[in-house]
Amino acid sequence: MVCACLGTSAFAQVESQRPNTVVILVDDLGYSDLGCYGSEIETPQLDRLADGGVRFSQFYNTARCCPSRASLLTGLYQHQAGIGFMTYADWGEGYEGTLNEKCVTLGEALKKTGYTTCVSGKWHVAAHRNPPSHSLPSPIY
Repeated sequence: MVCACLGTSAFAQVESQRPNTVVILVDDLGYSDLGCYGSEIETPQLDRLADGGVRFSQFYNTARCCPSRASLLTGLYQHQAGIGFMTYADWGEGYEGTLNEKCVTLGEALKKTGYTTCVSGKWHVAAHRNPPSHSLPSPIY
């Protein structure tokens, strides 16, 4: 997952040359809803990001909402991450509704290589308002 986001040569680069990485997940956004993919709606800021970055032309979503987030954050199938359905489901292994302790998130993997990471917006990969600490991003200090 990390190699797909950064390119396989990213890890061989000198630290000062490492690319900045922004991953954007948007619910219910269609392929042609952005200007860079041919939309009639103007999206100049996102188009500028797309022009200077990687654009995907084939992508498939096997789930909605929480499971998609779990897969994107961990590079795992959603049931391997513990969110095989929605966060309110607790149907046994793979369907606990919270990222399990075995998961390493993209942010955690990047942090180990020296990146500063941040998450903003809807987290929605934990079943409770006060979930176990392993399923939340750590604070930035």
